[in-house]
Amino acid sequence: MHKLRFFSGIALLALSATACGLTAASPERDVVVPAEPTMIDFVDPAAVAGLSTRTLTDGHYAGSRYVHISYPEFQNAPALNRALRADAQRKWRDFRGRTKGRTAYSRPELNVDWQLAAASPQAIAVRLRTGEFQGAGWAYSTRTYWFDRRSGKVAESAGLLDGGPALRQLAQLVREQLKGRGSQVEREEVSAGGDRFDSMAFNRGGDLVVEFDDCEIGPCSLGRLAVAIPAERVRPLLSEFGRRAQDSVREAARRAPIRRPETAPAESPQAVSNRAGTVDCAKAKCVALTFDDGPGPYTAKLLDILRKDGARATFFVVGSNAAAQPELVKRMSAEGHLVGNHTWDHKDLSKQATSRITDSLARTEDAVSAAIGQRPSLARTPYGTANQAVRDVAAELGLALVDWDIDVKDLFADKAGDIADLAVRKAHPGAIILMHDIHRETVDAVPDILKRLRGKGYSFVTVPELYGSAGMQAGHLYRSGSELPGKRPLT
Repeated sequence: MHKLRFFSGIALLALSATACGLTAASPERDVVVPAEPTMIDFVDPAAVAGLSTRTLTDGHYAGSRYVHISYPEFQNAPALNRALRADAQRKWRDFRGRTKGRTAYSRPELNVDWQLAAASPQAIAVRLRTGEFQGAGWAYSTRTYWFDRRSGKVAESAGLLDGGPALRQLAQLVREQLKGRGSQVEREEVSAGGDRFDSMAFNRGGDLVVEFDDCEIGPCSLGRLAVAIPAERVRPLLSEFGRRAQDSVREAARRAPIRRPETAPAESPQAVSNRAGTVDCAKAKCVALTFDDGPGPYTAKLLDILRKDGARATFFVVGSNAAAQPELVKRMSAEGHLVGNHTWDHKDLSKQATSRITDSLARTEDAVSAAIGQRPSLARTPYGTANQAVRDVAAELGLALVDWDIDVKDLFADKAGDIADLAVRKAHPGAIILMHDIHRETVDAVPDILKRLRGKGYSFVTVPELYGSAGMQAGHLYRSGSELPGKRPLT
């Protein structure tokens, strides 16, 4: 079984896989290349006090596009929060416009995830990584926002430099670095204009890492290109804030050197509710409330509601969110809920190669195991897509796949009452109810759902409790605890 792969305190991403900074076409995993100057040490978001995650999503309904945009939110950084929210909304709006009229079967997909390139008393840097799939594979772009804690202002990456002349000098330095990369690299495309320098950050030594989007300065087959401008050469070009940001990254690296575990930790046991078995669903009317895409800004309130009522639920967490907010995941488990696997970054698994499917599920398994000391035994695929390759990987990883038979359609619901009405009207013994704890209206609807269904004699249990002694089999798909005689899986 897969072991923990997180490094102590800092997650690493090598922006290139060779000494010259040329990446593979579609990098999906953290790759450690110790001597690579374009490698950035990303800060562990769980170590940043007051950080939470926000999510925009679409795709559960016929004809809609697949969209999952995640970004962080910080205490005491309102300007940065506004900038990240505006960026997310703009990406969604532009994607809708560019894919308008696409037929439902083609299902274009937009996915945005993030990392912290810096988080210090001086500066925060959020690197947004945008992937688009429109039938011919994934294409990626990056943009890094910088926040000056001293002034409370947000700058795009070019704000690290001291104006237009410095940006033009940087462009010249980058062109020099690109010499020898081959005739396919279009060095003349590197200029101070446009968005060529929209993703820049510092490595451990203070070198300025400049990365380019797929297809931006060369054929798409090259993937992303990145160069590192030595610290001493870029220092005279930096703005006052840029110098403070550079110094803060160097200082953070000095205080928190990279440490790698020499041996893999022991395999964690399967996750179970610590209150499982207190309800016999062969005799009682049971329903399973399930919550996807968190943890998010409303998850703590939801846990308060469930604890007060004595109800338990199943949470299918997104791995990157779980890694950023492990205390919420830990609380889920401690309070009797079951934590399930909703992949690392919420991409449609049916479009992925087997290795990518394995990677996304296994990384989430690692994040959950790190938080609660147990590995998930259940998974829910993003958008409910599960082809044979997904089922085979799930079987290999020991994961039963969980769908749903009641969707409260809360993604775009404006009123908590509408969500509660639908849930109560459609509820039946053995139901698996799909909800999303990333939405305020959903969480606001839960007290009414609990009260009204309690009044009808229902008990609220985790998904495996619906199946009792029959259990759940890895690699099989389950939609309802009452769909088939003997509570056997659908497939």
